[in-house]
Amino acid sequence: MAVCARLCGVGPARGCRRRGAAREQRRGNADSEPDTDTDPEEAGGGAVTEDDEAAERIEGGRPLPPSVEAGPAGRTPLSLLELPPELLVQIFGSLPGTDLPSLARVCTTFRRILRTDTIWRRRCREEYGVCENLRKLEITGVSCRDVYAKLLHRYRHILGLWQPDIGPYGGLLNVVVDGLFIIGWMYLPPHDPHVDDPMRFKPLFRIHLMERKCATVECMYGHKGPHNGHIQIVKKDEFSTKCNQTDHHRMSGGRQEEFRTWLREEWGRTLEDIFHEHMQELILMKFIYTSQYDNCLTYRRIYLPPSSPQDLIQPGLFKGTYGSHGLEIVMLSFHGKKAKGTKITGDPNIPAGQQTVEIDLAHPLQLPDIETLRDFSELSRMVLEVQEQVRREEQEREQRQEEQEHSQQAASQPASPLGGEGAEGEETAAGAEGTTQDKAPASQPFVLPTGVISRNEDYPRTCRVCFYGTGLIAGHGFTSPERTPGVFVLFDDDRFGFIWLELKSFSLYSRIKVSFQNAQAPSQEAFDEMLKNIQFLTT
Repeated sequence: MAVCARLCGVGPARGCRRRGAAREQRRGNADSEPDTDTDPEEAGGGAVTEDDEAAERIEGGRPLPPSVEAGPAGRTPLSLLELPPELLVQIFGSLPGTDLPSLARVCTTFRRILRTDTIWRRRCREEYGVCENLRKLEITGVSCRDVYAKLLHRYRHILGLWQPDIGPYGGLLNVVVDGLFIIGWMYLPPHDPHVDDPMRFKPLFRIHLMERKCATVECMYGHKGPHNGHIQIVKKDEFSTKCNQTDHHRMSGGRQEEFRTWLREEWGRTLEDIFHEHMQELILMKFIYTSQYDNCLTYRRIYLPPSSPQDLIQPGLFKGTYGSHGLEIVMLSFHGKKAKGTKITGDPNIPAGQQTVEIDLAHPLQLPDIETLRDFSELSRMVLEVQEQVRREEQEREQRQEEQEHSQQAASQPASPLGGEGAEGEETAAGAEGTTQDKAPASQPFVLPTGVISRNEDYPRTCRVCFYGTGLIAGHGFTSPERTPGVFVLFDDDRFGFIWLELKSFSLYSRIKVSFQNAQAPSQEAFDEMLKNIQFLTT
């Protein structure tokens, strides 16, 4: 009755219009029979009857009998059932596809109209961006309703960005609707050290509904074409893939040929081109570790960071240089007076999910002139002074908190004046930060100090502003991790760098310029929770 009331517009002073009209017209009793099917795949289904001819006329745009086109002469239709079916097609087509099964349960008339492919073609286009000519599906006997219900709707939960669980290495998977396919693309950084080059990508799996009315999952890993695979949605924001024909991943030349092929794809070179022995060990270790999975992986959802007008630059994904480890993917996000760089891909020292750099936006650094900047000891002195200042401020903040707690206990009431002073202090610091940035020139000359190693010598020679920050370093296997002081250098809207003082090295980061769909965090809290989860999994 509730559904009927919503559809028919029943008011407090009158009965159900649909039922009243049915009694007056005494027609279509069978059309008023309720249907209890709730499966989206069954919306619009049912036995083929003479009503199918009416449905064909609806889709083909041919006129319908007068008794169907309008209500009783002399009055406005009071029930949806009295509206012309062509209009109902337009109305139903404008509703979200997830609501249509509820309509199919109302009566067989609605269920019959929902068999009209025009409705589902529109839902495929508006909800999932399917721009293909879906009429071509008629050749294979697959309807737009099948595409929507058995492909797009069924696998909608895996669309978006994901991080695979590949030990310390991680990764970036983007699952998208591509024509009449759902494809999982693994995004790879460009070859080291060309950080400004575009991202590379390769398909890991695809799902399609082309030849039969059942979605087919295919593994795309290897070099022998698509083969049988499987996808299981484990729980919310997590799914797994499995290859059922791993022999397709093997090459005739054995592991040696597989390694050389992987090396060309991953690094763009041969092992003979890599003279650094430690780098050779790291490369071989990564191949052995990652190839054992055979594309049988678990993925966890990741979000792009939310943005606000107060952010220093637009947050997002960046490619960064990490010495012998090559290029890695880092997510830059802003959290009040802090900015964080979280690894999406990682290495045996600092695994994926860890916070590689943290920028203290409350402590900008004014760089000296170029000649002075070339002196590493001078830059180190400046940074260590700021580090000591930050340490003192943290001690004072802890002391104020202790005094506030003692005051509250002694007076048995909130110590609001003390809390106000703390808030004023924070506002003053924020104001000072804004003043410092306002006074800073739009750009200033920049050069790396002598002795600082950079994988990419083609770094910008001017920067906007610099901040004190810390970088995470650790031994192999993420042993003895510690945060060490460094300098965050903002070059422009799409590039920044970080000087690691203790390592005497420089990392250059460049924005990943890809428009990812279905990847925005629903809230700041959801994004923070996601960061916490991926860090916990690799700790």
